[in-house]
Amino acid sequence: MQSQPIDFHPPSEEAAPYLLPAADVFAGRARRFEHLACDHSLAEWLRFLARLSQAQHDALKAIPEFPLPDAQARELARNHGMPPLNLSERPAVWRDALRQMLAALDDETLPEGARATLTGLQSADDSRLEKLAATLLEGEISADLAGELPFIAAALQVTYTGMALRLDPASLQKLDAPAVCPCCGSPAVASVVRLGAAINNLRYLHCSLCNTEWNVPRATCTTCEDDKEIALQELEGSKGAVRAETCDACKSYLKIVYQDKDPNVDPVADDLATLALDMLVDEAGYERSGPNLLLIGAYSG
Repeated sequence: MQSQPIDFHPPSEEAAPYLLPAADVFAGRARRFEHLACDHSLAEWLRFLARLSQAQHDALKAIPEFPLPDAQARELARNHGMPPLNLSERPAVWRDALRQMLAALDDETLPEGARATLTGLQSADDSRLEKLAATLLEGEISADLAGELPFIAAALQVTYTGMALRLDPASLQKLDAPAVCPCCGSPAVASVVRLGAAINNLRYLHCSLCNTEWNVPRATCTTCEDDKEIALQELEGSKGAVRAETCDACKSYLKIVYQDKDPNVDPVADDLATLALDMLVDEAGYERSGPNLLLIGAYSG
């Protein structure tokens, strides 16, 4: 593992503070998982995640449009410094998205354990599914649910991404916690240093649930906001497209992906393809500050 100093570039005042998700975010992620699977030690798993991401894309296209929180609820949330999308008031359509995705994924190519998990979820009633969703979103994860919760998370990602892409970014506001999504209040999975005329070389945190991004300063810890004890860690021999930003002030870390190193990087897919980096940083005494919901339960964030 290599450590190197931060090359700091302050954000431009003209830069968009919030980037809402694209309608094809899951399709792009599916392609990235397929690419990352080539010659990877976790190729089979990454290819399954490509199928899952494609199923998310198809579900997002198929679910009927459902109402967003009304204007009064959004204004109330804004006045109280809360995100406009409420995780405790989940649209029931998320369960339809889940069942569509499970049907698309269930075939004889899956390992026996995965097929058993899918079968169990397909037969689960609405009450059990809502309990699983509450468990996921409240962060009280137990090992016996580790097989089911990534599928619950995937369906919730579809639903909340569908809601986020219909919002007006001008209606969003910064929240007190820098690593919490201003759209749905979920933690960030990673950050992205982006390419683009208005946002070139700027860092955006990427929501683990709704895929919204928000601009944060570089060379600053997204957990405690310290700017003195930050370092970037990367695997020996890596090309630098994925690094871990560690903070010695609070002993946390979160990964950063760099579009200038690879314009096709995806904060969710590239995170899961670099679990060796998590292991090295964990062994060095740092704790991850935000989860990847497709591997929920494996991290302490």
